Amino acid sequence: MISIDPSLQSERDNYKLLIGSIIPRPIAFVTTLSESGVLNAAPFSYFSIVSSSPPMLSIAVQRKNGVAKDTARNAAARGELVVHIVDESMAAAVNETAANLPPEESEIALTSLTKVASEVIAVPGIREAKVRMECVLEKLVTLGGTEDAPTTDLLIARVVRFIVDEEIYDQGRIDPVKLNPVSRLAGSAYAGLGKLFEIERPQ
Repeated sequence: MISIDPSLQSERDNYKLLIGSIIPRPIAFVTTLSESGVLNAAPFSYFSIVSSSPPMLSIAVQRKNGVAKDTARNAAARGELVVHIVDESMAAAVNETAANLPPEESEIALTSLTKVASEVIAVPGIREAKVRMECVLEKLVTLGGTEDAPTTDLLIARVVRFIVDEEIYDQGRIDPVKLNPVSRLAGSAYAGLGKLFEIERPQ
């Protein structure tokens, strides 16, 4: 085995180890509204479940040169966001939204994706997603770097509405095969659902 001290190598080298080993990572496609009403959209793979009571999600948004990204800034200002699960049919379009655009331009304009009004928050969602979660911002925690110059905005989002395509919904459960989600690997690599298997939990 190789032993590596992260404090003795660069941030980029640590990044490569993290994204190459913590795989596959689900992708949160997040929409937010700027203070001037521009719909921002961006994918994030530092994403997971925090709690089911109440339902909460975590999305870690890495800062660029110490500056908060539009997603974190908008979520903090308005207190709302929509989190979509990325499936194979929309993966290419979602990838387009990773482009570096100024805050006054909407990434959705680069794609064929369709915005749709949310039910209980002001931020629109994306119609093509088979699962979208309307959320309010429970908490924003700045992490990493230094106290004056953090490197990450950790968003804790509380789900206030689940919007689920009826074709993948079965008696309160999501059919993973019909959802057909994609996950992030390292570099430009993605993965599909892959082989499914079951192991019973011990009693």
